[in-house]
Amino acid sequence: MEILAFGVQADEKPLIEHAFRDHHQIRCLDVFLNEDTAPIAAGYEIVSSSVNADLGAPVLQTLAAGGTRLIAQRSTGFNNIDLRVAERLGMTVARVSYYSPYAVAEFAWTLALAVNRRIVRASTRTRDFDFRLDGLMGRDLHGRTAGVIGTGKIGEAFARIAHGFGMRLLGWDVAENPACMELGMKYVSRDQLLAESDLVSLHVPLMPETHNLIDAAALKTMKDDAILVNSSRGGLVDTAALVAELREGRFTGVGLDVYEAEAGLFYVDRSLEPVEDDTLARLVTFPNVLVTSHQAYYTEDAVRQIVDTTVRNVLDYKAGRRSENVLVPRS
Repeated sequence: MEILAFGVQADEKPLIEHAFRDHHQIRCLDVFLNEDTAPIAAGYEIVSSSVNADLGAPVLQTLAAGGTRLIAQRSTGFNNIDLRVAERLGMTVARVSYYSPYAVAEFAWTLALAVNRRIVRASTRTRDFDFRLDGLMGRDLHGRTAGVIGTGKIGEAFARIAHGFGMRLLGWDVAENPACMELGMKYVSRDQLLAESDLVSLHVPLMPETHNLIDAAALKTMKDDAILVNSSRGGLVDTAALVAELREGRFTGVGLDVYEAEAGLFYVDRSLEPVEDDTLARLVTFPNVLVTSHQAYYTEDAVRQIVDTTVRNVLDYKAGRRSENVLVPRS
């Protein structure tokens, strides 16, 4: 049986092919799964998708009509999949419920430190042999307050690093994490966390309840010189409201690895095309903003775990087994 994998990055391809070599043939495509590309999957019982795939009703209907019965998504998030439609069409859906939390937590800290210490600006200057320090002053994080919104495995890993910096820890989540409390984290309301934190990092999943969790009111609650980092999902932040606050000169720095309108944009070279997204175009012009293209998870360790789990999901499907990774079981 041959499996079709969409949205495969060049660095990811050899890892996928190696992982599947003893089980199934796999065809890797660099194009993303959407309404235009879904017909390519005709005749493939198993399709593997990436986090930026469009798996809404039209795409699912096309896949089902072409014979697809399993969607094995190579990510933890699944807000891009219409699970009710998949179930109605008799399709099985599986995801990767766990991979290295350190990949994302460490990258979130990379963003925080980069905007705090003006690393991008400094690097650009020195390439031009401009070695002035004007405008490059940062702040010690030791002794300041880190607010962690979402204290699951990734949030905990982020908090451990913050603890290593000697920071005071505030947390917000629906459930308290005892490991974070052992680090000295105090759980408070969202508004108190935003008001008191010098650094706010987001680590909650995107759900209807968390969409635009950081909206205009939340942004106004934050300190004028705070740092905001989002390495989770773009829809957690109201980007238009964020741009409005940045135009007022607020925030020491903002590090974004995700963007609410990133589908069809991230992971693609758009450098020679006209900029159509006015909000993103404005966002990247701010000198205190660093935007990266959803790469926080992208370490060899994490990708290997993602790929290995995807292989297990395929084998479980063929054997009729169900694991914690299954979102829609086999009918």
